[in-house]
Amino acid sequence: MPKEYINPKELFNSLQYGFSQVVTSQSGKTVHMSGQVAWDEEQQIVGKNNLQKQTRQALKNVETAVNAAGGTLADVVSMRIYIVYDKLDESGAISDTLKEFFPSDQPPATTWIGVHSLAHEDFLIEIEAIAVID
Repeated sequence: MPKEYINPKELFNSLQYGFSQVVTSQSGKTVHMSGQVAWDEEQQIVGKNNLQKQTRQALKNVETAVNAAGGTLADVVSMRIYIVYDKLDESGAISDTLKEFFPSDQPPATTWIGVHSLAHEDFLIEIEAIAVID
């Protein structure tokens, strides 16, 4: 399904952080995914106290969810990333991991939100995603 990735020169260069400013799509099935955290299939935390490991697991979970709906990570058009305040200074780990999972020229539009806490005291990050699948 055709998507257009728009990064106007009048806005800051978000590609260096692993996300696009704007992504458009036409038609297709829209998939709304619940927030994914660093739990594995056994509900065990992956990467306790390690933001990069938790980000990687959360993105693997996003990938599993979009695959279950019949898509791939390339179909993800938007994400909201919730990060506990104590880890905001480690946000480079998030950028690095986003670049591992998404093409450098076509990453999803993304909003990062600092929060006091998440649903479990060991969660450092939670990622909600929206995909559009042809």
